[in-house]
Amino acid sequence: MENNVTRTRRLRTHSMKRLAILAGVFLLANCTSNPPKSLVTPLPDGSNISTTKHPRSTEPVRGVWLTTVSRLDWPPINSVTASPEIRIREQKQALTDKLDKLKSLGINTVFFQVKPDGTALWPSKILPWSDTLTGRIGQDPGYDPLLFILDEAHKRGMKVHAWFNPYRVSTNTKPATINALNNTLSQDPASVFVLHRDWIRTAADRFVVDPGIPEARDWITSIVAEVVKHYPVDGVQFDDYFYTESSGSALNDSQTFRQYGQGYASKADWRRNNTLQLIQQVSRTIKQINPNVEFGVSPAGVWRNRSFDPAGSNTRGAQAYDESYADTRQWVQQGLLDYIAPQLYWPFARDAARYDVLARWWADVVRPTNTRLYIGIALYKVGVPSKNEPDWTKSGGVPELKKQLDLNESLPQIQGTILFRENNLNEPQTQDAVSYLRTRWGS
Repeated sequence: MENNVTRTRRLRTHSMKRLAILAGVFLLANCTSNPPKSLVTPLPDGSNISTTKHPRSTEPVRGVWLTTVSRLDWPPINSVTASPEIRIREQKQALTDKLDKLKSLGINTVFFQVKPDGTALWPSKILPWSDTLTGRIGQDPGYDPLLFILDEAHKRGMKVHAWFNPYRVSTNTKPATINALNNTLSQDPASVFVLHRDWIRTAADRFVVDPGIPEARDWITSIVAEVVKHYPVDGVQFDDYFYTESSGSALNDSQTFRQYGQGYASKADWRRNNTLQLIQQVSRTIKQINPNVEFGVSPAGVWRNRSFDPAGSNTRGAQAYDESYADTRQWVQQGLLDYIAPQLYWPFARDAARYDVLARWWADVVRPTNTRLYIGIALYKVGVPSKNEPDWTKSGGVPELKKQLDLNESLPQIQGTILFRENNLNEPQTQDAVSYLRTRWGS
């Protein structure tokens, strides 16, 4: 019987071979002492890949994020411990019930979280099955949730974007989580936590993959490629978790910076370039596989404040450029995204980050480009008392919601609205707002 070291080496070799095959649509980066060049692979000479621009739907996006991390929206918690037959039936029924309700509200696009951490909600050859489905990482749930929601949504005339959290491996660093990740060593595929332990860092009290490692970015791109190649998804979306840190749990990438950061004036510049390279290679890879699949990002709402940068917004919020190391404005300007969906989770009256100020700022950013703008709004705040944002509770939050939707529809650059998040539609405090949405959007 092979020992753990031999088994780890065998699994690591197997994983890397698979990664090389799946990542064949783009070139692996060479490590040099100079700042790395773009990892985007030019289209090969004589390529049969279509670059034709297909007509876009003129219908505005009326979307919702359907969250699976920690089972926030789906699947039902009680279903996880049921027998396999009952579990599958209950999870499928819960999804179809949600889609029926969303359809009645006029929602036409679901942003479904397929990679909540280092696990998958489809039968991946790269990631183990998500424990959100069965309670155990790597356990086959007996059906394909991604295929199921695609089939059911498309039957109802609704679109589905596969939503990925690119770097998160786990939502905590508890001993039980470490044990569960280590137990995947004997599985195929095993977790990245055991296959590439040298990629793993701790940040914001979570295990994450170090964004500065070129092979790690290739690994993420190969995961997206697997989905786009095998599923009829309408789009791919990354959320705002690129570099994610907290004051008491910073990402220690000093060694990675020493290895790959030569030639950069600062670690911050190097980090932003790492994020840019991920967006570049994912964007190109998606278009090489299927030009009709849209690629978008849903970043934090503030790019930079004007007090830091004259091109920034008149706000005083946390800045994606400086805190997530995501130059989201640049991605729009370079044409790397089909759409951007900033999270504008504040009311008109929040002086530090006014909804209307940010919506108009983003409209100006996309104006000279081909990137569409969808606005993410804070359904989760509706009806919840807040000292700093009391407007969410006035008349059930309907006046604030109406003002935000009215502004979105008045600016031609804004082509959609996305609600965060789906299960908030079912909570008592949002029912006035839900009735309003049904009147405004529903058929």
